[in-house]
Formats: sequence, C-alpha cells, structure tokens
Amino acid sequence: MPVRDSSAVWNGNLKEGKGVMRLGSGMYEGPFTFASRFEEGTGTNPEELIGAAHAGCFSMFLSAILTDAGHVPTRISTSAKVHLGAGPKIVLIELSTVGEVPGIDTATFLEFAEKAKVGCPVSQALSAVEMKLTAELI
Repeated sequence: MPVRDSSAVWNGNLKEGKGVMRLGSGMYEGPFTFASRFEEGTGTNPEELIGAAHAGCFSMFLSAILTDAGHVPTRISTSAKVHLGAGPKIVLIELSTVGEVPGIDTATFLEFAEKAKVGCPVSQALSAVEMKLTAELI
C-alpha cells in the first residue's frame, strides 16, 4: 500500500504567525492562521482537513462494503463536522451521510453506515474521538 505525505510550515508566534499546509500530491496548498483555526478567519485549519479526509474515507468505505454485499450504490454523499474543544482537543466528529442505493431498505442502509463508521481507516485512526452518525437513504 502507498505511503501518503503532507507538510506544513509555521512562521512566527502562535497568534500573529501564519502557515501553509501542502498535500504531497500537489492537489492542495493553503494558508492557515490562529484566526482560521480558533476564530473565523480566512484560510483552512487541520480540523477542516481531517473532516474532509474522514468524509472521503467514510464514503468510499461505505460504497465498498455495500458493493461487496451486492448493493451497488449510485451515490454516497458525506459531510463531517469536527468539533474543537478546550485544550485544544478534537472532542466530537459528526458524520452525516446520504446514500442512493437501489434495492435496499433503510434499516439495511443504516446497518452498513454504522459498519463504515467503525471500519473506515480514518475512523479507526480517530477512534479516541467521539463520533456520531446520521444516515439517510434516498
């Protein structure tokens, strides 16, 4: 399996400094600051990137386990809200997914969504954090 890399550079002190995060693939490079992480400033932050990674991993994993069970999804759309609490510490991740899966009932879809919440690699890496899931079949 491949090894993925990313990097970040921070310049200056915590409150007035600034940084840049880069994905090793070159597909993203963006600024981050104290304000973009702990307030409402312009730029990204580590929690936003973790949320995107988690939503992507969850969607792919749910698609895979549904397909393996003979329920090929048309579309899986997932969002992740990453809550930063005191410390600072990530205290909660809320996953919300909507699936278009022909020929499956809601109860079965919810069962697979719960399996994906526990089984996707990013969920496993973040297992110390409380996770909540809402899932809807359309």
